[in-house]
Amino acid sequence: MHKKPNLPTKTCPVCQRPFAWRKKWARDWENVRYCSERCRRSRSHGQ
Repeated sequence: MHKKPNLPTKTCPVCQRPFAWRKKWARDWENVRYCSERCRRSRSHGQ
């Protein structure tokens, strides 16, 4: 059984929404900053 409520979360600096750990980010979670590709592309607007 999965323990989804116990996944680590971060806040996206662009949209200010929380996002949870994903398996595709398993090796690089420390460097993940944005919740989506769209936020990553529009990062200059949020900072």
